[in-house]
Amino acid sequence: MEQATALALPMGGPEIGDLPDLAPTPSGLPASFGGSTRLSGRAKAAIVVRLLLNDGVEIPLDSLPEDLQLELTKQMGEMRLVDRQTLNAVAEEFASQLDNVGLSFPDGLAGALHAMKGKISRHTYSRLRREAGVRQFGDPWDRLRKLDAEELAQIAMAESTEVAAVMLSKLETGKAALMLQSLPGPVARRITYAVSHTRNVSPETVDKIGTALAAQVEARPDIAFDETPGQRLGSILTESQSAKREEVLSALGEEDEEFAADVRKSVFTYGLIAKRVDKMDVQKVIRAVTPQDLTVAIAYASEEEDVATSEFLLANMAGRMAANLREEANELGKVKKATGEAAIAMIVSMLRDLVNNGDIELKSEDEEGDT
Repeated sequence: MEQATALALPMGGPEIGDLPDLAPTPSGLPASFGGSTRLSGRAKAAIVVRLLLNDGVEIPLDSLPEDLQLELTKQMGEMRLVDRQTLNAVAEEFASQLDNVGLSFPDGLAGALHAMKGKISRHTYSRLRREAGVRQFGDPWDRLRKLDAEELAQIAMAESTEVAAVMLSKLETGKAALMLQSLPGPVARRITYAVSHTRNVSPETVDKIGTALAAQVEARPDIAFDETPGQRLGSILTESQSAKREEVLSALGEEDEEFAADVRKSVFTYGLIAKRVDKMDVQKVIRAVTPQDLTVAIAYASEEEDVATSEFLLANMAGRMAANLREEANELGKVKKATGEAAIAMIVSMLRDLVNNGDIELKSEDEEGDT
């Protein structure tokens, strides 16, 4: 209903014959109630909006361009009384427009891009979004709030302290706190102190700052990969056999210790499950993997971290199931390396799918070991 309402509220458009002109006279009453004067599209829109608001209908008028919001509000301010015949005629035309709508398209390029997101290439989407401009996408601060804390911290460090203070004030408290944690101590102190000077900042200034910052974000060049090089290589090594993984990481450490450390942070192994998975999520992991893979992994585990993970999983599942898995793992005896690593790789792969789908959330490095 709201979408159809927005489509059926033209501010211009054809006029209805034999409807009175509702321009006010000095007395505040319409000029006539039955002449052949014509009613403007602007006046019809005002009547429909007033009628719907009286009925308690929520109309997304804030999605209209600002100049149309101004014109509509001014028109409503100029009108006084509408007779029953005029109201019925406008309502009938409005209802007729709704009945005749067979297909509606998104409003403007911004709406079209929203509908086509994921359907067209990312390069085309980014190019059209830049061409459309920040203003077509509503509140620029909404765009900025979607950035992660590290990105916001980088923007804050590149701007003046006053601008960074305004940006900090416009973020939700959780995101603002994370942004401060990502800033060097002296910079964070200067920005937080500058917040005390934002008391008299005008809404227009805040809007201009948001628009300028969002425009900078939109102007960033396209990149081919969503993840960092360390994250990409870490994902690859996660699926690799342990011997090859350690060989590559050792070689990387000799060439570039910083990059090797970044890669290690992104590598996820079976041995890390006990540290990074919350015990409340163990049941989700158990349901995602096959009992056979889990049995083989438990039987194959020999490294300290791998054994700790097996015990962690067994301790947080149903007692009968844990007992059966222990018994079956003991019956398997020594497991071949290829078989064991294949089972572990499958468990880790399933776990990564759960994380990527948002079914579970891994603990951060700071939270490792917390219960």
